[in-house]
Amino acid sequence: MLEKMRERWTKAIQPIVLKMGDLDPSVLTWTSLLISIIGFYILSMAEMNTNGSIMIIITVILVLVAGVLDALDGALARHQGTDGPYGDFLDHTIDRIVDVGLLVAIGMNAAFVSNMSAGLTAGLLTLLGSYMGTQAQSVGLDRIYGGFSRADRMIITLLGLLIAAMQAYTGGSGIDVTNYHEMFKYILLGNNELNGMTGALAVSAWGGIYTFIVRFNSTRRQLLES
Repeated sequence: MLEKMRERWTKAIQPIVLKMGDLDPSVLTWTSLLISIIGFYILSMAEMNTNGSIMIIITVILVLVAGVLDALDGALARHQGTDGPYGDFLDHTIDRIVDVGLLVAIGMNAAFVSNMSAGLTAGLLTLLGSYMGTQAQSVGLDRIYGGFSRADRMIITLLGLLIAAMQAYTGGSGIDVTNYHEMFKYILLGNNELNGMTGALAVSAWGGIYTFIVRFNSTRRQLLES
């Protein structure tokens, strides 16, 4: 869905790209990773109070800044005519680190997430969906972007964090799913409460499975028809 906005975004950042001149695009790539890691650490330490709310919002801002830099590096490389296999490799590698790192950081936040392994599970399943996109390319097909896209997942995760920030600021609690069917706890990856963070982890995890299935079926169909 949000991947369709890529062309508009590319046009919007073009004036910034032109002002960067001969700056090495990899500088932007590595800077985006550093900013993301700082945000992940801040997020993992956020507590259920006003300061915690501020820390979560800071993380959201840092992730957005890192996302802008991530978009700029590729646009700058194309503008300079220096884009190539290494740049593509580095960009996608950093993307995967950021994807998983954000989910693991959420899982490490004990104030919102009761089951730390939920972050690891969501990260693993996210990688599973991403893997199918590049695996199709390795067998001679175009890279597949179907299913739950990275942009979709990131937007939903950031929205979940904003909800968590509001919860931390007000001191409110999420929905205790233990009062309902056991299946709800399973859907939330073993967590007892539905809140912004556990909801984001669940969406990422199940979205990863959905993406894997969609991309696997698409790859299989194209290979059998060729």
